[in-house]
Amino acid sequence: MELQAGEGRVITAAGLGRVLVATAVPVERDAVAATAHGGVDVIAAGVGPALAAASTASALTAAALEGTPYDLVVSAGIGGGFLPEARVGSLVVADEIVAADLGAETDDGFVPVTELGFGTVRHQPPAELVRLVADAVGARTGAVLTVSTVTGTAERAAVLRERHPTALAEAMEGFGVAEAAAVHGVPVLEVRAISNPVGPRDRAAWRIPDALAALTEGFGKLVPVLESWNRHDQ
Repeated sequence: MELQAGEGRVITAAGLGRVLVATAVPVERDAVAATAHGGVDVIAAGVGPALAAASTASALTAAALEGTPYDLVVSAGIGGGFLPEARVGSLVVADEIVAADLGAETDDGFVPVTELGFGTVRHQPPAELVRLVADAVGARTGAVLTVSTVTGTAERAAVLRERHPTALAEAMEGFGVAEAAAVHGVPVLEVRAISNPVGPRDRAAWRIPDALAALTEGFGKLVPVLESWNRHDQ
């Protein structure tokens, strides 16, 4: 199944503060949109952290200028899972959204950009919301890594897991979405459905339809949680 980047699809309904869900590609967008009603706008923001950040920031800016700002941003889609905790077909909710390869390689190993004196490499979603969503959809919670190059070897998977012991999944957009949300002062959440193990690149082992089905089912259970959650009470 080919995944292509594309334009946004909007779902609106009354009774919920506005939520923006940013996926990478249309097939993920459509999987979310199938059940994510109730004031949820879903866009295919593009692949990779840079395009995801730009598209999310544009959507947030447009909403703010219209006088209808968003109350929450969700980065959602499929991703790789670190076995054995994050099995194929399961859901993961990020308690940390981490830029795993933003920094410098040195003779002493990788140095994150924060240790070079710049920026940030992690965003933390609201802890209570993470707990509520994970309970509602039956997901594990842990760090979700954002990478610019998808892991394709066991060696790289081991390096990432050693560097980030709580990591459950990797994808390519979460940190970019979180950076855009942070600039606008909007809380962020990341939800990933696991389509393949992190490690050697074995396309025969990918289960994209199963992961998309899990994403659809998960968002059907997630929206009622968002309806009852008030960011201003946190």
